[in-house]
Amino acid sequence: MTLQSTSLRRLPSNALRMALLGSAMGIAALAAPAISAQEIRVWSGYPELAPFYEHVAEGMKADYPDLTVRVEAIALREHEKRLALGLTSGEAAEVIELGTSTATRYLENELFNAAPEEVSAFVQDPANFNDFFRDSASFGGTVYGLPLFRGQSALYYNTDMFEAAGLTEPPTDMAQYTEYAEALTQRDANGAPTVSGWSLRLSGGGQGIAEKFWINMFQYGENLVEQTADGKWRADFANEQGRAALKQYLENVHTLKTVTVEMPADAEAFEREQTAMFIRESWVIGDIAAKAPELNYATATLPRGSIVAPVSLWISGEGEQAEAAWAFAMAANEPENLLWLLDNVGWLPNRSGLDYSAILEAKPALAAFVDYPDTYEFFSLPNIGPVEEILTRAAARLTEAFANPALAADDAAIDGVLVAMQDEINGLLQREGLLAE
Repeated sequence: MTLQSTSLRRLPSNALRMALLGSAMGIAALAAPAISAQEIRVWSGYPELAPFYEHVAEGMKADYPDLTVRVEAIALREHEKRLALGLTSGEAAEVIELGTSTATRYLENELFNAAPEEVSAFVQDPANFNDFFRDSASFGGTVYGLPLFRGQSALYYNTDMFEAAGLTEPPTDMAQYTEYAEALTQRDANGAPTVSGWSLRLSGGGQGIAEKFWINMFQYGENLVEQTADGKWRADFANEQGRAALKQYLENVHTLKTVTVEMPADAEAFEREQTAMFIRESWVIGDIAAKAPELNYATATLPRGSIVAPVSLWISGEGEQAEAAWAFAMAANEPENLLWLLDNVGWLPNRSGLDYSAILEAKPALAAFVDYPDTYEFFSLPNIGPVEEILTRAAARLTEAFANPALAADDAAIDGVLVAMQDEINGLLQREGLLAE
């Protein structure tokens, strides 16, 4: 087997013979047709996942000695652009990693393969996946993908900085988040922050800004868009809860100055001890282990609940290459591989029935992601075609608002920003025939 991580380019195909040995995969009773495994590619939007896919391919080596798997993992936004061109032109990889909300547009246009019978049965078995993840890999009642992992958020905090500030427990409500940010911010002689108390997503990343704002707003009991009883959607956040969420950003940036747009942010800043706390997904645990193994930190659940962003593997292509691609996707769902994913990369597997005990004992920071209160709530990005446009437009308005110091003490102006953003989202929903009455 050839394992290769490469930059995006058109790759040659070699006609190589292989046999599909059904029971050897250990996760489903697949049929065993002979397939000629031409080289398959795996397109990923998470560079840190390249070692996982290579690990999966290496594990298949005994059963598929002639299979060549090329892993092409690039940044998520570039990955999405690559997909838009590749799928519509017929030049896409055979195995495509993609979140449900983004996959919808391609499912609507029949650009992904429906799952074979054996794969569909595996996904629909409640012993393997709950209804949420089954549905995340389905469209119109038909299974198209294989659920793989999910993004889920928690608070990361630097325990040394907490101790220095006299803080013994993580914040439990949003008011405390601001109080803690004030106590944790480190400043120079002129009072300018040198270490942020709470790293907020203020710029870059397009729709990611809106996603992170949505997470914070959810803690106040509000959503960027919500589904109504008729199955359609509406934005209705221009209210007290929405104002509280946006005002918290503005106060931290412009009034309390616990963080600035220019300061280092996100996981990199946390690993370099340039911020005391931030909200992010479980993959950061693996990143810290690799880049800052001496960092003293802990994690905590959020006050109300978290976003859950399910990601599945989708298959493109025909014939023997498609069969090899499905075999690879099924192998990625073997328990050993999923536990390797959590342990080495940090993303949370979607499959049910996995034993995490040994991993949690060694990595207690993962507990905030798998051990949460019964009252904990989850939300997901809506599985609708215009979701990316909604998030991108919202992010543009938020970025502009974050940079405007005049808004911080002007509730009426904050409300105006929220109304304009809400109206724009509802306009997009109306354009697509998705707006609730």
